[in-house]
Amino acid sequence: MRNLRLRSTPIPGTRDRYTGVEFNLGFHVTHYDLDFDYKVAPNRLEATATLTLSTWRELNHLTLDLTQGLSVRRVEVSGSIGIKRYRHHGGKLRITFDQFIPVDTEMQLTIRYAGSPRPRRTAWGLLGWEELENGALTANQPNGAPSWFPCDDTPDEKATYTFNVRADRGYVAVTNTTARPMATYLATVQVGQFHRVALGRNTVAWLPPATQMGDLDKQQAMLDYFETVFGHYPFEDYQVVVHEDELEIPLEAQGLSIFGVNHLQGNERLIAHELAHQWFGNSLGIAQWEDIWLNEGFACYAEWLWADFTGRMPIDVSVRTHYAKITPMQFTLADPGPRDMFDDRVYKRGAIALHALRRAFGDAVFFNAVRDYVATNAHGIVETFDLVNAFKRQGVDISPILDAWIHHPELPECP
Repeated sequence: MRNLRLRSTPIPGTRDRYTGVEFNLGFHVTHYDLDFDYKVAPNRLEATATLTLSTWRELNHLTLDLTQGLSVRRVEVSGSIGIKRYRHHGGKLRITFDQFIPVDTEMQLTIRYAGSPRPRRTAWGLLGWEELENGALTANQPNGAPSWFPCDDTPDEKATYTFNVRADRGYVAVTNTTARPMATYLATVQVGQFHRVALGRNTVAWLPPATQMGDLDKQQAMLDYFETVFGHYPFEDYQVVVHEDELEIPLEAQGLSIFGVNHLQGNERLIAHELAHQWFGNSLGIAQWEDIWLNEGFACYAEWLWADFTGRMPIDVSVRTHYAKITPMQFTLADPGPRDMFDDRVYKRGAIALHALRRAFGDAVFFNAVRDYVATNAHGIVETFDLVNAFKRQGVDISPILDAWIHHPELPECP
């Protein structure tokens, strides 16, 4: 069931303020079925995407996001509806039907396409499908998903996914098929010469040949600990994919995280950070990119919780250390803007804001509220008011404290 959010329904022609992507209106995608043949050496993709849609208003055409590096060969629709024409231009696939489709119609669109997928150039660098020295990965956040499949690329439109990916002999394609709804930026395909290693009761690593486990040997212990503070792990299992390439940063997908071999030693905090996103960002998706502090603040705080739990650094030392490094801000956490949405101050100040709540109301109230927030909104989307409401159910009003931390650029006193 979809919850009503604070953001009003976009009107035709409007764009996401952060990504600049024009909204696709009139329908919800409820399921993506992605069937791929991928040739590694030429980086060649032959693909069929079948999208199950439900209309929420009468329409005779719709648009999907798909970058120009891929060529659409055929579009079909289920039932008695016909395709009048389709046009792929400017990063949009526009499909016009031969009749008006009533509200609450469920239908399937099948789109056959091919090409050499490549990342799209964005304000945050190259995003999406990336060819590696020996394989490929997808890193979509926030708007790289259309570089490899047609989609409604906005974070509050979750759907279920199935993948069927065939790669060259000797290569493994790791995907995140899941029965739980997922945002487009969290869907992923990872191709490489991996072998599978079980890390624990519900954690798995995919490693290149002759790669040492490194800090991944703590992965199951991290997950077990985070369940005690955040609540039950929200997905079927947790996979970690390690590429033999050195990667600039690790990245989470849903039920899966991506690392380079350079991240396996001395990077416990990064491993903890990406795991924590399974609760904050993946199960609890955000309604719009303005709320990214909810993802990154919690994931950063999880790093410090793990360091405190293992005795490497007390939580108050982490807070004071990072508080001292925060430089003056010209933006707010509540709406950092596209230029600063991945600024380190969004991560660290967001985490310290959470610690301020913990210190103000005590551990019992704080962690009970966090577990309530996680459970109440599992597999849905959240905004800041959902966190406020979770604390209200514990009998406290966090609004004055939170207001100072997220709605004003001035830095409050260190908690």
